[in-house]
Amino acid sequence: MKTQISVLFILFFFFGRAQNTEQKDNFVKDNFTKKEFYIPMRDGVKLFTAVYIPKDISNKNKYPFLMQRTCYSIAPYGENEYKTKIGPNPYLMKDKYIFVYQDVRGRYMSEGTFTNMTPQVEHKTKKDVDESTDTYDTIEWLLKNIKDNNGKVGQFGTSYPGFYTAVGTLAQHPALVASSPQAPISDFWNDDFLHNGRFMLGYFRTFPVFGVQKTKPENKAWYMDSFIKQTSEDGLKFYRELGTLKDGYEKYYKNNFFMTEIMNHTNYDEFWQKRGLLPHLKNINHAVMTVGGWFDAEDLSGPLNIYKTIEKTSPKAKNTIVMGPFSHGGWSQEQGKHFHSETYFGDSIATYYQKNVETKFFTHYLKGNTKEDAGLPEALMYDTGAKVWKEFASYPPKNTQKVNFYLSDKTLKKTAGQGYSEYYSDPGNPVLSSDHLKDFNGFTPRNYMSEDQRFAVGRPDVLTFTTDVLTEDITFAGEIMAKLNIASSSTDADFAVKLIDVYPEDFKPAEKKEGVIYGNYHQMVRSEIMPARFRNTREKGEALVPDQKTAVNFRLQDVVHTFKKGHKIQIQISSTWFPLFALNPQKFMDNPNFATKEDYTKAFIKVYGDSSIEADILK
Repeated sequence: MKTQISVLFILFFFFGRAQNTEQKDNFVKDNFTKKEFYIPMRDGVKLFTAVYIPKDISNKNKYPFLMQRTCYSIAPYGENEYKTKIGPNPYLMKDKYIFVYQDVRGRYMSEGTFTNMTPQVEHKTKKDVDESTDTYDTIEWLLKNIKDNNGKVGQFGTSYPGFYTAVGTLAQHPALVASSPQAPISDFWNDDFLHNGRFMLGYFRTFPVFGVQKTKPENKAWYMDSFIKQTSEDGLKFYRELGTLKDGYEKYYKNNFFMTEIMNHTNYDEFWQKRGLLPHLKNINHAVMTVGGWFDAEDLSGPLNIYKTIEKTSPKAKNTIVMGPFSHGGWSQEQGKHFHSETYFGDSIATYYQKNVETKFFTHYLKGNTKEDAGLPEALMYDTGAKVWKEFASYPPKNTQKVNFYLSDKTLKKTAGQGYSEYYSDPGNPVLSSDHLKDFNGFTPRNYMSEDQRFAVGRPDVLTFTTDVLTEDITFAGEIMAKLNIASSSTDADFAVKLIDVYPEDFKPAEKKEGVIYGNYHQMVRSEIMPARFRNTREKGEALVPDQKTAVNFRLQDVVHTFKKGHKIQIQISSTWFPLFALNPQKFMDNPNFATKEDYTKAFIKVYGDSSIEADILK
C-alpha cells in the first residue's frame, strides 16, 4: 500500500496536479462556482469537463478562459468538491480566470478510447478527429455556454498536458490567443520512453498509467492493481533480477497495449511517424510560450524542438521559450533554496518565473491587448554554470561560433588526434547510470541529469576525456553534436555520451547538502544515448561491419552552461547505461527488444582521435 500511495502522489503532484478533497485553503471555494459538463465533440463523443467560474463574473466584469486538457484526471469529481489550487500558479489563481479542466478521450470520466500521442489527421469529415479538433470543439462550446466570458481563451499544461497544449495550438480557433506548452512531448522517439529509439528502462514502472484501457467512466485510477510493488530499498536489485527487456515485458506487461506497441515497433516506422507532432506545427498565429527544464529527464527535447519548429514555420506566432534549472515540471512548485540533485542554483527561482514570466504572459494576452507583444524576451534561458538568467533576442543565439573538442589520448583539445582510445563493453556487466540505489525505485528517473559522475571514472568500459584547467570562462549556448568515429568488434552497439563540469578541488558551494563532497565534483551537464543501428536512418536498423571505422553522429540536446575559470570540461563515453536504458545485446538483431541473454555479445570498441564534440560557444 505504501508503494501505491507514493505512485499516486508522483502522478498527481508532477503530472496532473490533482487535489484531494481535504480543504486546507478555501480560496477556490470562496471565489469560484464549480460546474461539470459533458461537452460533445463533432463525432458525438462527450468529454467530461470541470469549469471554475469566478463568483463576481458579470456582464460588466467578464473573464477569459484558461484551460488544461489532461489524461491524468481532473479530480476531485463532483460539483461540490473543489480543487484547493487551480491554474498554472497562485498569482493567476488570485487574479481569477474561468479555469477549465478536461479529461481527454478515454480517460477517467470522458468517453472514447485513449491513444498515446493521438495522431493528427486530415479533417475531411466529422469522424476525422484528433486533439486539435477536440480543443476547437471544447473552445466553441465554452464560448457559447459560459456566460460573460470575454471571448479569449488560453491553454496550459505540463508533461502530457503539455503535449495536449502544444497540439491544441493547431486548433486554429480565433478565440485561442495564448498557449503555454510546458515540458511537452513532441516525438515519442526522443521523449520520455525512447531516446533515439533506445528504450528508457528507468520508465518501466510507469506503464500501467499509459497502457491499460478503462471499460467504464472512472473517477479513480483503474490501473492501480497493475503497478509493480517495491520489494527492497535497493532499487537496482529489481532491475538486476528483471532479466532482459523481453523477460520483463513477458512477466509484467504482456497485456499492456502501450508496452506491446513499443516492443513491436523498434524502428521509426509508420506507428511512430504518425505520432510525431513537429511536422504538423505550421501556421500558428497566436502567442506561444514554451517552457522546459534543463534537467528534465522526461521531456528535454520536446520544448526545444517545439519552439524551434514554430520559429521556422509560423512567422505570425509570438514565439517565446523559457528554460530554467528545473527537473520535470519543477517551475510549478517553489522549493525556496533551489537544488537539482546535489547542485544549488539559487533562491525562489520558481517564484521568479511564475510572477515575472508566466503571469505576465497570460495576463497580457488574455486580459490586455492581444495584438501587442507582451514584452517578454524571445528566449529566457538559465545559465546552469554561471547560475544566472540570460536573455537572448534569438535562440540559438546568433553570437556564437562552432568549436570542436576532439577526443584523443584522454584529453579534450582543439585539434584532432592520431590513433584511437579503446574500451571493453559487456552487456552482462553494464555501466551503472547512478550510484544512488534508492533512486532506482522511483517512478521515473530525475536526479541523474546533474548527478556526480565520479563513480564511472576509471572503469575499463568507460572512456574519459578531460581538458586542462580552464584559464577563462567558456559558455556553451545552443546545440551540441557528438561526432564519433568508432569501430566495434561486434555488429551493434550503443553510445552514451556525457558532458561533465569538473569542479576545482577547493570548490565550496554557496549552499550545500550534507555529506556531499563538492571538491572535484563531476556534475553532469548534458547526456544522450545513440544506437549505432540508426546512424544513417532511424527508419531501419543497419548492422555495423566488425572492426570497420564508422561515423556515428547525433545530437546531445542543447545547453546554456558556463564552464567557469578553474573548472575542467569532461566527456565520458560508454556503451551501456543501466538501468536507465535497456541493454543493447551488441549483436545486430531485427528487433533487439526481444534479445535474450544468449544474444549478449562482448565487444572491444574504439573511438578514434578525430572524433569530436561540436558545441556552440558564446562569443
